[in-house]
Amino acid sequence: MAYSVIFCIFAVDMAKDKTMYVCENCGQESAKWIGKCPSCGQWNTFKEIKVADTRKQVTATSAAASAGRQLRENKVLRLRDISAHDDPRIDMHDEELNRVLGGGLVPGSIVLLGGEPGIGKSTLSLQTMLNLPEKKVLYVSGEESAHQLKMRAERLIASPQQGRLEGSDNFMILCENSLEAIFDHIKEVQPELIIIDSIQTIATEDVESSAGSIAQVRECASALLRFAKTSGVPVILIGHITKEGTLAGPKILEHIVDTVIQFEGDQHYMYRILRSIKNRFGSTSELGIYEMQQTGLRQVSNPSELLLTEDHDGLSGVAISSAIEGVRPFLVETQALVSTAAYGTPQRSATGFDQRRLNMLLAVLEKRVGFKLMQKDVFLNIAGGLRVTDMAMDLSVIAAVLSSNVDTPIESGWCMAGEVGLSGEVRPVARIEQRISEAEKLGFSHIIIPKYNLSGLNRKKFNIELVPVRKVEEALRALFG
Repeated sequence: MAYSVIFCIFAVDMAKDKTMYVCENCGQESAKWIGKCPSCGQWNTFKEIKVADTRKQVTATSAAASAGRQLRENKVLRLRDISAHDDPRIDMHDEELNRVLGGGLVPGSIVLLGGEPGIGKSTLSLQTMLNLPEKKVLYVSGEESAHQLKMRAERLIASPQQGRLEGSDNFMILCENSLEAIFDHIKEVQPELIIIDSIQTIATEDVESSAGSIAQVRECASALLRFAKTSGVPVILIGHITKEGTLAGPKILEHIVDTVIQFEGDQHYMYRILRSIKNRFGSTSELGIYEMQQTGLRQVSNPSELLLTEDHDGLSGVAISSAIEGVRPFLVETQALVSTAAYGTPQRSATGFDQRRLNMLLAVLEKRVGFKLMQKDVFLNIAGGLRVTDMAMDLSVIAAVLSSNVDTPIESGWCMAGEVGLSGEVRPVARIEQRISEAEKLGFSHIIIPKYNLSGLNRKKFNIELVPVRKVEEALRALFG
């Protein structure tokens, strides 16, 4: 009996690190490699990771004492006995960022900011932190040196809307890749906000793999999550994305954090879009729009200024739609090009719009309206590099396609909003008054709206002419006669 006890203790001490497999797409764990993930159905996504064996020699007495202590610390509470209070959010002094976060940064939250290389993630973070002189901020960089960050900060401070660099006494920079060293500096500095740039460059000694691996990213993010929840200090993680456009690392990284926001845009254009993908403290339909300048990012308070070209008179295939993303209405320019198919199979291409919905609208236009587009190439583009999901864009898509097909421009001063059904009917859309007010504010004279939205609408308070339609044919007749 004594020999068996000694053998068990020896086995626990000499236990080696165990190996497990994790799906890169969804975070599903498995004890052995699997070709197809049973959770998400993707193939060849399981990667091998090493997990340190943290088992200790635990006697029966110590285990009972540990269980008793855990019972005393964690109690079962009734829902009505739990006090509910909203912590005041941290104002980031950036209206676009505050809107995407749901009203500001929540204390104790952990936010993941993703985007393509060179899109402006570090610039956005550094610029925002320089606008918070009242908060003690620790910026942890694993990619750049302190000298590089100082040069970027001086360039951002040169902007007239920024303050002076001498006033940033509470802004501290740490160039470190070790998670344990980072926590040591955090205990010493006691910051009120932490930025990690980026999570793929941080490594912990508990995991025997290189920085950026699945195990390292998961363990480092979990440790930072525990710190944020126990200390109440918010943490912002900057993450890379893969060539497919998804956040690099295991999918469990997105499950760990409270908020996932993505910085989008084309590096060859000046506009950037901040989009919320996941938000436990607000809506996920909000957009923040910035303009990249030499002195940093400028907030675009009126998005219609970038989504509408200055002059499109006499150009066919252009239609203006009144769309809503989040709480803001804005006018979007829809561009379409229809040409005879040069090859046997016609092409269908959409930029900024759902490809499958475009195919559905083309089928409605051919079946219900009678325009034959079977042997035509159709290309659709949303101006400004925006990706729109509002169903009210349907009417402008059909109008732009038909305008390009017959090579007849839509008269200036016309815009529209309406969802198109499979039977060709124009279905009502939400918040029609805001859409009409935005079109009127920008000088439009006519707006086509669903007829069902007229009920309960006070037409006298609008100076813009409302054109209600019930079917797609009525809208096209109003536009083209």
